[in-house]
Formats: sequence, C-alpha cells, structure tokens
Amino acid sequence: MNQEKPKVYTAEFRESSVKLAIESDKLVAQTARDIGVNENTLHTWINKYSRPVDNIKAVRTDAHLYEELKQLKKEVAQLTEERDLLKKAAYFAQGQR
Repeated sequence: MNQEKPKVYTAEFRESSVKLAIESDKLVAQTARDIGVNENTLHTWINKYSRPVDNIKAVRTDAHLYEELKQLKKEVAQLTEERDLLKKAAYFAQGQR
C-alpha cells in the first residue's frame, strides 16, 4: 500500500499559476494540465487568490463614527419631540371626553 503524499506548492507558484490562468487565452483545464496540477486545485487557487480585497468596508474611522453619532442624536431629539407632542395631544383628548 503505497500512499502518495499530497504535493505542496509554494504560495509564489500558486499566485503565478492563477495569473497565468486568468491572463491566458486557454481554458483553465488546459492551463492546469500544462502546469501539472489538478483542474479543481487550480480553480480553488483562482477563487482564493483572485478575490478583490475589500477592506474599505471593514475600516470605520473616528470621523465616520462622529457623523453617525451626530445623526443619531438628531433623530433621538426629533423622536423625543414627537413623543412629547403626542402625550400632550392624548392628555387634551382625554380631558374633552
């Protein structure tokens, strides 16, 4: 029973393989055969290494938080005013019955 060890590829090889697969006019399957890796492996590498890095959404600056806080304080003030107005209206409506 001879079990083969899985091949270990360097990150540099993976990245260059992805670049070759994306920029090549060949099918991914053909590119995989040319470089000697399994087609599914190359597809996995393409999904992993060609994703755009979207860190912009994850970064929240103090300025952003300050603006959000300011907006929320305005909203709280408006809702408080509306609530108080409704309380007064309910009080006067109750007195007229």
